[in-house]
Amino acid sequence: MTAAFWDTSALVPLCVQQQPTAALRELLTRYEIAVWWATSVEMRSAFERLLRMGQLTQAEHAAAGMRLEKLRRGWRELQPSEALRTQAEAFLMSYPLKAADALQLAAAWTWCSGDVPSCTFISGDAQLVEAARQVGFQVVVA
Repeated sequence: MTAAFWDTSALVPLCVQQQPTAALRELLTRYEIAVWWATSVEMRSAFERLLRMGQLTQAEHAAAGMRLEKLRRGWRELQPSEALRTQAEAFLMSYPLKAADALQLAAAWTWCSGDVPSCTFISGDAQLVEAARQVGFQVVVA
């Protein structure tokens, strides 16, 4: 199975019952998961927001946390580094990204050692998808 870099926006629907889950589950059978170090924090933030908004019950919230832990056991996680931070800052100067998205993109860049045309980037965030395309990734829209 080929690995791909997965943005948080593509992973949250795998843990909570949202519309694109079936298509994402199919991607999960095709691509192993590589993620940025803070992805689990971003995912838990999404779960908490959905719970506060009443879009998840307590039981669904707990199930989402368990699904996250199952995914974490199998994914490869890119750790923070000075080079990654420098690349994220460079992406901020070139693309209209939020800080967290620049870090995601820089982690993907680091994961594939800058050889982006040979790497797949999976995301459901329109701005991040566009930046990844411009950088040269093979993009799969979640």
